[in-house]
Amino acid sequence: MAERIPLNVSVQKIGGAIVVTPEGEISYHEAPLFRQFIQQAFDERPRTVVVDMAHVPYMSSPGVAILVLAAQLSRRYANALVICSLTDKVRDILRISRIENIFQIEPNRDAALAR
Repeated sequence: MAERIPLNVSVQKIGGAIVVTPEGEISYHEAPLFRQFIQQAFDERPRTVVVDMAHVPYMSSPGVAILVLAAQLSRRYANALVICSLTDKVRDILRISRIENIFQIEPNRDAALAR
């Protein structure tokens, strides 16, 4: 059995944006921590919340649910939500889930911050 990669989340304020950067897998056990950071980012009412997924090799349905929650918070608070740097596996999960089109997706952090 493969060893789980623990989830670490960093948050950075850049201009009018808050960048949330999870590092590690996001599944059932990690989803509550990820949700906490996403909620805190939106609670600060930034112009944009960027979720940089460059270091997320895998995400299961609880992680996807947190991204959907982020989209709902974005609409509720009228903030922009941009997801960037998706790994191929995570992009496939969003595509298979048929929710890829509900997100603004950029190839990297610089492009996400330029929105």
